[in-house]
Amino acid sequence: MTLVELSHPITDGMITYPGLPGPAITDHLSREESRSRYAPGYEFQIGQICMVSNTGTYLDTPFHRFADGHDLSGLDLSRVAGVAGVLVVGDALIIGAEALAGVDVAGRAVLFATGWDRHWGTDEYGNPEHPHLGADVVARLVEGAAAVVGIDSVNIDDTRTGERPVHTALLGAGIPIVEHLRGLDQLAGTTFAFTAVPPAVVGMGTFPVRAFASIVG
Repeated sequence: MTLVELSHPITDGMITYPGLPGPAITDHLSREESRSRYAPGYEFQIGQICMVSNTGTYLDTPFHRFADGHDLSGLDLSRVAGVAGVLVVGDALIIGAEALAGVDVAGRAVLFATGWDRHWGTDEYGNPEHPHLGADVVARLVEGAAAVVGIDSVNIDDTRTGERPVHTALLGAGIPIVEHLRGLDQLAGTTFAFTAVPPAVVGMGTFPVRAFASIVG
């Protein structure tokens, strides 16, 4: 089995989404400070991170969009751990239902590879003219009962307006969303399972994940 990294490393100060602050990563207890707390020869580091939940590669649960939706602690792990995956490749501004022609999405992790991750870490990454899903393809995903949907773009929705119909439809159907994936091109032509598990935080709808694919064929 080959494991493929699909998430961006989280680094101090990095910007994930325009307008949101980057994380501040510091020591809560440095190695030097710890020496006075332990026996001679022992030292430890305890880190501290202050960040918004939409940092790096992250997963959205229904609570992100709906006050009565389940939060991270209510996420069904069967939707996000070892899920049979489907790779959909296309870099159109609006990805339509034709992208899913002949694709069975039922119970699958449907990952949209647009190539937008090539802009990660640059101003271009947040350009509103980024690939996103259209209403017809989202209807197919909902009707077909996809397990989870991911994309390597800055947003699965069109960010040129304040509307978020894709988030509304998918999260309303209980389908979690993973945004800011990377390296999806490595999955082309393979049979793979997808994993993207966040911590079970009560009262929060979004959190970074370590997303990866297990290639089995």
